[in-house]
Amino acid sequence: MAGSSATAVAMATATPKEAYDISGPLDPTAFYPRSGALPGVVEVRGQTGPWDAVGQTRMLVLSDGGHVIETITDTESPTYFAYELSDFQKLFGALVKGARAEWRFEREAEGTSIRWTYTFFGKPGRGWIISIIVALLWAPYMRKVLPPIAREVSRRAAATRS
Repeated sequence: MAGSSATAVAMATATPKEAYDISGPLDPTAFYPRSGALPGVVEVRGQTGPWDAVGQTRMLVLSDGGHVIETITDTESPTYFAYELSDFQKLFGALVKGARAEWRFEREAEGTSIRWTYTFFGKPGRGWIISIIVALLWAPYMRKVLPPIAREVSRRAAATRS
């Protein structure tokens, strides 16, 4: 199934294992703010574990009153994890049938490269709208959100080594 994707990359001064272990369980309310037309994450409900194992789910409540359900589908410590998103509400509920997020952690000379790819799958006849939203709104949002996550991973990794 074809979708519209965006990718952001940021460096963390951490090992891939540290980046993997720290980034997954981070509180989304601290890192996903409202930005223009995109709602922020304001609450996490019903999380079924520490957010590190296949099958765990949670509901992200959004600042526009909607929500989305996340379910972990893949984990390959320390290099990769992925989750699917469903039950979109509001505008995205009318446009997408689902989404998939993938996080990859690769060792680099400076630390670990964190690569976040997000793919939205549009409802029939709405793929062109999704591709515009991804290009104009979601891709820039990802490039804004990922660096603070990488900084927090670096901070926590350094703190555990002290």
